[in-house]
Amino acid sequence: MGSQSVKAITTQKERKNFVYHLLKDVDAFENMIQEDLFEKGIQRVGAEQELCLVDKHFRPSLNALEILKKVDDPHLTTELALFNLEINLDPFELKNNCFSKLEHQLEDLLNKVHRAANEINENKVVLTGILPTLKRKDLVFKSMTPFQRYKTLNKVIKDLRGDDFKLHIQGVEDLILKHNSILFEACNTSFQAHLQIDIDNAIDMYNWSQAIAGPMLSVMSNSPLLLGRELWKETRIALFQQSVDLRNPSYLMREQQPRVSFGNRWIKNSVLEIFTDDISRHAPIVTSNFEENSLALLKKGIMPKLEALNLHNGTLYKWNRLCYGVHNNIAHLRIENRYIPSGPSIKDEIANTAFWVGVMQGMPNEYKKIWNKIPFENARNNFMNAAKTGIDTYFDWCGEGIPAKKLIKDFFIPIARKGLIKSNIHIKEIDYLLGIIEERVNKNCTGASWLIKNKRLLNQKLSKFDTEIALTESMYKNQVQNIPVSKWGDVDLSKSYISTKKDKLYKIMSSELFVVNEHDLVELVLRVMKWNKVNHMPVVNNKNKIVGVISKEQLTGFDFSKPANKQKTAKKIMDTEFISLTPETLINKAKKLMDKDKKSCVLIIEANELVGIFTQKDLSSIES
Repeated sequence: MGSQSVKAITTQKERKNFVYHLLKDVDAFENMIQEDLFEKGIQRVGAEQELCLVDKHFRPSLNALEILKKVDDPHLTTELALFNLEINLDPFELKNNCFSKLEHQLEDLLNKVHRAANEINENKVVLTGILPTLKRKDLVFKSMTPFQRYKTLNKVIKDLRGDDFKLHIQGVEDLILKHNSILFEACNTSFQAHLQIDIDNAIDMYNWSQAIAGPMLSVMSNSPLLLGRELWKETRIALFQQSVDLRNPSYLMREQQPRVSFGNRWIKNSVLEIFTDDISRHAPIVTSNFEENSLALLKKGIMPKLEALNLHNGTLYKWNRLCYGVHNNIAHLRIENRYIPSGPSIKDEIANTAFWVGVMQGMPNEYKKIWNKIPFENARNNFMNAAKTGIDTYFDWCGEGIPAKKLIKDFFIPIARKGLIKSNIHIKEIDYLLGIIEERVNKNCTGASWLIKNKRLLNQKLSKFDTEIALTESMYKNQVQNIPVSKWGDVDLSKSYISTKKDKLYKIMSSELFVVNEHDLVELVLRVMKWNKVNHMPVVNNKNKIVGVISKEQLTGFDFSKPANKQKTAKKIMDTEFISLTPETLINKAKKLMDKDKKSCVLIIEANELVGIFTQKDLSSIES
């Protein structure tokens, strides 16, 4: 949804006007296909780089607008959250050293952002699919970029949902959340690659882009962590779909497919089917002030912008999105690859793009009319499996079960090489970029596998919070040197800024928590304490909110033989005057409060959720 002047459709008049322009655009697009009015004989590649901004402690920074102003370059624009920015790279003709040109422009622009960010309290730029140091408290309304289009999108989707958004992702760990804005979408940062295609082969090219999406994603995955949980290898896929899902049982039955989707079938007769299917399935939710009548312009020889069609297309998020554009009165089509994550390094991103473009260009003839070879459901299932298991995925390819690493090395890398040679890319560039992909496969080292391996290693030495910081810091250092992830070593804590000093609660608190309901029997409380060797038990109400705490000391001498005590509940004995602090609180402050109030524990709360507990025993371990 690129237009800044969008507004929610709130009246029947606005809806009718939008649909009128939308249908005119569809008719104009169809006429352009019939009259062969699209640019041919030239292909271009381009990309959009989404990035994360962090402070000197590698936590999200909300300085996007200040950094944007300092850089003052039209290639940069805002994103949904104030801790993100986007760089729009120029399109380069697909030939010779175009990927080197793409890389050099990206390096130059990122260096500008790095310099501007550093001038603002030592801010930094990190390229990652999902920033490891993001927390729930960062995903609040004040973190949203204060532009009307983002507010409009948030309001429209929330109004249509009629309820808070629900997030449930099952991976190695489980994440279940409710949230009240679309800001969880802002956790996702991608490197969106664009490839211009000819109208003559657009059907086969788009279908092929769908078929190869799973294998491509498997070797590019870089987003295994969200809010400290280890989930999918490319968690962005599940997160993005759920974070902007407006389906609601009480809403129009028309919205049966999420607005973020892989698609539902092969296209067979015209690329127009992609747009007409989307219009059929998804009601318009925003509009704008349309100045053109696309059919009238077409009759005058002016290529229309198809503003309504592009706006509707911009409220839908296909992982492979067909895009229409006009430049110097010449219309073109391109495929936008939206599933490639940001990072792990610039070289990795350029290699990913070259690999994808090469495979697109090298499509074997037998994969034309692909519906005769691969069921669409297999392609979609391959994509979802790749998102879950990355380079360890086992694919169903043309009826044969093949491991991802074998499929990439034996089938897709040779196809990519042929496709890049066909596109007249320099051999040296082909060898280098495909070599980065091959080394990832040989070493079994994608961004996702590097993050998971190092998270597990660091968890043995650091708190969860410091682990997230150490991962982000190490990513940043490798990215600044532009080292491909296959050459990254393990995180070296001896070169980290992280202090081993136990000065804050998160560094010593217990995060493996057991809680009881206020209506649970006291006997159950005591048994849970004994079973798990804990001395304090937080108590929650039916809304899962902390309402008290019970210490083992309170239960000393508690006589369960008395009839009244057998039925006594946690609510009757819990301490409701408990101390609650944030993870960043200094331990000295917690100690003073515990001494002052004569308490033996502190509950650690973040974003209204219990995340840890700090006890007198923890304090003694520091002081001893």
